[in-house]
Amino acid sequence: MRNVVSITMVLLLFSACSIELEKKTISEKLAAERKTEFKYLALGDSYTIGESVDRKKCYPNLLKDTLIKAGFLLDTVTIIAKTGWTTEDLKNGIFNREIEGNKYDLVTLLIGVNNQYQGLDIETYRKEFFSLLKQAISFANDDPKKVIVISIPDWGVTPFASDRDNKQIAFEIDNYNAIKKEEAQKLNVSFVDITAFSRKADKHPELVATDGLHPSGEMYLEWVNRIFPVAKQILEK
Repeated sequence: MRNVVSITMVLLLFSACSIELEKKTISEKLAAERKTEFKYLALGDSYTIGESVDRKKCYPNLLKDTLIKAGFLLDTVTIIAKTGWTTEDLKNGIFNREIEGNKYDLVTLLIGVNNQYQGLDIETYRKEFFSLLKQAISFANDDPKKVIVISIPDWGVTPFASDRDNKQIAFEIDNYNAIKKEEAQKLNVSFVDITAFSRKADKHPELVATDGLHPSGEMYLEWVNRIFPVAKQILEK
């Protein structure tokens, strides 16, 4: 009887190893077929660099890792972002990095929370965001279908905002996201909504980083689950 159990265990382990080897072989085959090495540019603010988490867990790097696992060849991600940046700050940051001549196969844009936080004029935001979006398209070799706009998460549900008007914050965030979506649609750019999921942080503290404000690695992974299908479709074309 013991011999039968041992043989069964060996067969199960062999089967598991075979499955993993097959997955690896499929991934390597896809990578071989996709000989092009893709370039990815991520534009934004603290949500893009992954404030208060390991940089490997910010959404651009997690997205890169997920795409590589899917068989795509990606170089290191170029990230232009900094904590506290508004749309105007991002514009200046792009200028200072001098990347005008570079072309990317995938560009993501997530910006606006600091405009909202600082109470800046929302119509000015619209104009500045539209300008940044056109610039993002230019980085994508003038192809709007290679750009992804990501919605602003709702920081009003975090511990940091416990003494603030959560409903007002949510209202303003929704208004900003409405503008982002409108402008993205005008230019035929994909829009990914991560805001709805970000609001789960009010009941799931593990989705918030140790600073009580920014997303945790687990939250970023959920964002990537929503961004990945769109990014995969872009790179497959």
